[in-house]
Amino acid sequence: MKKAIMLIGFIALQTGVAYAETKCFLATENNHVIQKIGQCQERQSPCSTFKVAISLMGYDSGILLNGLKPIYPYTGGSTVVEACKQSQTPASWMKNSCVWYSQEVTQKLGMQKFKNYLEKFKYGNHDASGDQGKNNGLTNAWLDSSLKISPEEQIQFLEKLTVGKLPVSAKAQTLTKQIMFVDNFADGWKLYGKTGSKDKKAGWFVGWIEKGDRRIIFAQYLDGAEEKDSWGGKKAKEEALRQLTQLTK
Repeated sequence: MKKAIMLIGFIALQTGVAYAETKCFLATENNHVIQKIGQCQERQSPCSTFKVAISLMGYDSGILLNGLKPIYPYTGGSTVVEACKQSQTPASWMKNSCVWYSQEVTQKLGMQKFKNYLEKFKYGNHDASGDQGKNNGLTNAWLDSSLKISPEEQIQFLEKLTVGKLPVSAKAQTLTKQIMFVDNFADGWKLYGKTGSKDKKAGWFVGWIEKGDRRIIFAQYLDGAEEKDSWGGKKAKEEALRQLTQLTK
């Protein structure tokens, strides 16, 4: 019988906040698992980690042009991120995690192309239907709705992206990787990734670190964090960085 391995009371990097549970931390190098903690087959909503897939769709279809174009203006839609209450470029959209910009891109794609990309990517359960009875899949499928993906599937998707093997143009993959760059990591490693928050208790951080000819791909899913201060994606990022620091020592 499958049983998740729970980490109780670990301490997040830099914050000192105690979290309740890591659902999964999975890391691979050269297509081999180098660390696995928890239940990594269970599918969850991708939340804002889905921006990686939307970026690939947008660049491949010509909706997105480069890191700076197109610029879409903020028109007053709902957002909890203050930095999203202004015009965004593809690079700032990825950095600030602006839902409304994602929805601009997916609506320009249209449902048929959107579904086709999900199937070509083999992205989780491919379910673009959205909330039951609301016909909102094109704008909401990835927001705690119909679309689900497991940490293992996130890793498989990212492995293909990092080596340019996804069924989209090489340009789309290169530009997506460029806007996923987060920061320089310890000892010369470079960090690429995307957070995703379900709420203040649950969230993702997925991506990779690379140095020279080495690349470690990871997926962190956290659930059960204390419901205060930052969102789940930020907490997942902190724990992933703690794990990655240990892996690169």
